Amino acid sequence: MSSLTLDAAEEIVAAAHKRAQAVGKAVSVAVVDAGGFPVAIRRADGARPLTPDIARAKAYTAAVMQRPGKMLKKWQESQPVFFSQLSQLPGAALPIMATEGSVTIKKDGEIIGGLGIAGGTADEDQQIADEVLQSLGYELEFAAWGVAGKPAGKDA
Repeated sequence: MSSLTLDAAEEIVAAAHKRAQAVGKAVSVAVVDAGGFPVAIRRADGARPLTPDIARAKAYTAAVMQRPGKMLKKWQESQPVFFSQLSQLPGAALPIMATEGSVTIKKDGEIIGGLGIAGGTADEDQQIADEVLQSLGYELEFAAWGVAGKPAGKDA
């Protein structure tokens, strides 16, 4: 079983800030573990005051929902009441945000955390997150929601 170390989280944060700076954006970056607990959060000079909270909520979503935020959009659109209630559950520490810049951190087929980027446009946040995770060797492929699997109790 893999885990997300502080060193790995700090490497992701540093790479994200470097990439954001290269495209002229001041962003906040949050990395959480698989349970959604913060490992590293950093706000760049000039990033807007709410961006660390937004980045953390994006990272939390990607970790606990086990899918990037942009994959959750259709679910949110098709069941808005259900989706809005997820943030109200007693165990929910933060809002669930179906948006770009919310990317699940996956290594060797295992979900080990979430990355949230906030401060650019939705597309810029997503591009920074994807490019950074890919450059560091993390996986960006996830099965679609609602894909039929092997029925319970049946042999393949």
